[in-house]
Amino acid sequence: MRTGRITQCSIGIIVVLTAASLSFNKANKVTSDRSVSENAFLQVYKVFMSPRCMNCHPAGDVPLQGDDNHLHPQGVKRGADGKGVYALKCANCHQPQNTPGLDMPPGVPDWHLPPADMRMVFQGKTAHELALQIKDPKQNGGKSPQDLIEHMKTDLVKWAWEPGDGRNKPPMSYNEFYNQFKLWIDKGAVVPN
Repeated sequence: MRTGRITQCSIGIIVVLTAASLSFNKANKVTSDRSVSENAFLQVYKVFMSPRCMNCHPAGDVPLQGDDNHLHPQGVKRGADGKGVYALKCANCHQPQNTPGLDMPPGVPDWHLPPADMRMVFQGKTAHELALQIKDPKQNGGKSPQDLIEHMKTDLVKWAWEPGDGRNKPPMSYNEFYNQFKLWIDKGAVVPN
């Protein structure tokens, strides 16, 4: 009889300890996922702050150029659709591929800035501010997390790693960037503090 009580008590203790362990493991996984996601964004943030990304994501309506992020000359402006204005359309100089030669106009099909109603400014943003903006459908053109991942596969994004003569590439390979961006999304798109 006494053995039965000990067994029931032991089973009760085991159930409580198992539940506590599962809860602890779940909490650790959430903390781990948050940390992995946040660290992944901090890695891709370095790419977003590189001239290859920031030049097309300026704070104003004039695109930036060069590794020093100077204002685009010739009076070029964003325009409502992000493709320039009047006779100064982006596609007038930016062809479907890079123009050969040192510092010649870069190119990829559909070269443009984000449209005026969805500016996606990178310039001057902290990692916290940029992560909030990127994941906000009201600021990112209505993109879901999966749409954001698909956007990172576009020719326009990939161009940054094939920028033409005289331009530096982002600080990590495209594959590293893509994998880190996807990891950020997959682990919860955590916004760094």
